[in-house]
Amino acid sequence: MEQQTILAIAIFLIAYALIISEKIHRTIVAMIGAALMVIFGIVSQETAIHHIDFNTLGLLIGMMIIVNITAETGLFKFVAIWAAKKAKGRPLAILIVLMLLTALGSAFLDNVTTVLLMVPVTFSITRQLRVNPLPFLITQIIASNIGGTATLIGDPPNIMIGSAVKELTFMAFIQNLMPIALFILVLLIPIFILLFRKHIQTTPELMQSIMDLDEKELLTDKKLLAKCLTVLGLTILGFFIHQLVHIESATVALAGAFLLLLLTGEHMLEEAFAKVEWPTIFFFVGLFILVGGLIETGVIATLAEKAVALTGGNVASTSMLILWLSAIASAFIDNIPFVATMIPMIQDMGSMGVSNLEPLWWSLALGACLGGNGTLIGASANLIVAGMAAKEGYTLKFTTFMKYGFPILILSIGLSSAYVYLRYLM
Repeated sequence: MEQQTILAIAIFLIAYALIISEKIHRTIVAMIGAALMVIFGIVSQETAIHHIDFNTLGLLIGMMIIVNITAETGLFKFVAIWAAKKAKGRPLAILIVLMLLTALGSAFLDNVTTVLLMVPVTFSITRQLRVNPLPFLITQIIASNIGGTATLIGDPPNIMIGSAVKELTFMAFIQNLMPIALFILVLLIPIFILLFRKHIQTTPELMQSIMDLDEKELLTDKKLLAKCLTVLGLTILGFFIHQLVHIESATVALAGAFLLLLLTGEHMLEEAFAKVEWPTIFFFVGLFILVGGLIETGVIATLAEKAVALTGGNVASTSMLILWLSAIASAFIDNIPFVATMIPMIQDMGSMGVSNLEPLWWSLALGACLGGNGTLIGASANLIVAGMAAKEGYTLKFTTFMKYGFPILILSIGLSSAYVYLRYLM
């Protein structure tokens, strides 16, 4: 093994270990790792830039701008309070309604943004009802990861897969992943009712206090709301037809974002840009270059050869290996760097004689997204909810979440295995 290859592996593994340890912010680790790949000549600056997936970054930035401006209107708070009133103020019904809203939001906004919008409203409702918010937060984390599985824009791993494989369009994700995501979500409703019904009981007086709230007061700017809903509708329509008109999903998201900024005026520009999660964007930049170093030195191709040798190039065996490996790995390490490493590996498998890559891509998406439910560190949305809970004085422990999350992970990946086998491998 030549010196450059050893150096690339060492930089990647040290960066990965530091990202998992969370001792240093993951964005700093990824960017320093990327810089070292260039400084040591493993990749040239030009090659490094070539490995950055600007489609993924554009899609994330565009959606962040649209959602942040829409949040200013009070729409998301309005929807949550309206839903709580429809549930007649009953805690268990509210738990299920908020869980379904979180899943829906995660499918079309992305799961990190959705939990950032839902958690403050959840605390407001649970304070009013004087019930423990943790069952609400646990169900919302799980719902956000399942909802995010269903579409191209729901979860960063899907954005990355869709960007790398042009045939996997917005509609393809909906047709292939939404059925199983919906099935898992519906199956979990009775399970959550059984698990949490005794933990969130309240009095009729407190339930009435929810009914007395006026959700219309939360809509602070009706004109801005009309503009946001129009642009959000056009953007989602753009995702549905982007392949037909030969426009990338990033172009759709960025066009939507800047159309909304044009309609809202310059005063929104700086605020919208300030709320873009730039640490996440630069984390992706660093990560793409780190993985680029492994691609350029042939490490990824070697791993792909080993995986093909292990399964004999059999599509069914390879799909199941990717599905379960992705799920278990994504439960304990962030699914974004894992998927960034797996994408070129699956592409290399195609050039080694694995005839049908489609089941492999869906297995990777299902494993990485649903695997996020296994532990509290499995997905960015999980950590964000835990952080927001801590600020409110509630500790969502690693072991508490894993007690619920890991069995749900095994159940959902078991169902996904049957789904992948019956749909693609029979």
